[in-house]
Amino acid sequence: MDTTEETRRTALDYVESLERRDWPRWEALIAEDVVYELPQSRERIRGRAKFLQFNVEYPGDWHLDVRRVVADRRNAALWLDVRVGDDHVDACVWLEIGTDGAITKVTDYWPEAYDPPAGREHLAERY
Repeated sequence: MDTTEETRRTALDYVESLERRDWPRWEALIAEDVVYELPQSRERIRGRAKFLQFNVEYPGDWHLDVRRVVADRRNAALWLDVRVGDDHVDACVWLEIGTDGAITKVTDYWPEAYDPPAGREHLAERY
């Protein structure tokens, strides 16, 4: 992998293959020894087979929509709108791409929504 556009395309293909549940296409993007991490739950999955099983077995009728992707030669960051039923959550996904173009590491950040603490209403507006 030697261009930013290839990394960007890999990132978009990753999300699209997940959204379509196109597991053969998804597997072709993922390194055999991939590492998948979820910092909020402190979970780590090692290997493409286990990572695939994680996605296949993930509960609910979930859907992914890319809001933004930023890439360089070997890394991509995705801001996703993740939907399960009527619930929406923003997620940030970081991808690391190996020299052969396969995704070697995925880090998913699933921020929890919360009300802001009192005392800063004079500084911030709610949206």
